[in-house]
Amino acid sequence: MTADQYLYGILARETVDTSANSPLRQVAVTLMPRLRAWASELLVGVHPSGSFAKGTANASGTDIDLFLSLRSDTTATLKDIYDTLFNQLQQSGYTPRKQNVSIGLKVGSFKVDLVPGKQQQANSTDHSLWRNRAQTWTKTNIGTHIAAVQRSGRQNEIRVIKLWRNQRGLDFPSFYLELSVIAALNGNTQAGFSDRVWTALTFLSNRFENARAVDPANTNNIISDDLSDTAKKAIARAAGETLKAKTWGEVVK
Repeated sequence: MTADQYLYGILARETVDTSANSPLRQVAVTLMPRLRAWASELLVGVHPSGSFAKGTANASGTDIDLFLSLRSDTTATLKDIYDTLFNQLQQSGYTPRKQNVSIGLKVGSFKVDLVPGKQQQANSTDHSLWRNRAQTWTKTNIGTHIAAVQRSGRQNEIRVIKLWRNQRGLDFPSFYLELSVIAALNGNTQAGFSDRVWTALTFLSNRFENARAVDPANTNNIISDDLSDTAKKAIARAAGETLKAKTWGEVVK
């Protein structure tokens, strides 16, 4: 078995059903009564986002992200929007977790991340989000994020690096990871899949700590600021150790 065959075999094992009939899409239906109770008529829509929508999801990772769009005339602060969603889920019997811009929970056997945002203007796709770690807000556009990752054509390499991250227990937010892999492979023409994954790991080891990752929907939102220097060093160190591996089985399983 070649290195490429090994990696493609892992991705086949980790395939996530994103079709119209995917059981994951029923998560939104299950949560809708709670979401309506939380936002009432201010809820514009609930849309799959994140890895599920970008094609970078793995079965052993987060199953689905749902973006919750609220109307621009919502009077609650962004922090209150975030906190009241958390409280609503808790009162509904779930065990939510506050993350950065999302709230994580389990719905049945599925892991779900909910991302609440408020339209900046009526009918706009630009939204304001609460950044819980920094205790501040940011402007972004989830559709632009999805398009940027899909357009890159690096979904398979991203999926392998996500598995690598998860198997090492690294704190490495998914969008930051996606932007990093895209940057690492910008202009790369290597034919071998495993060669490209190795190039991405080399970037993480040698250049990642000082690389600036910018939100493609808002150049004032520096994604690389979401991690501390300590967390970045841990990622670089893990990548450096991985580059010493003698088999691909030591890199990702």
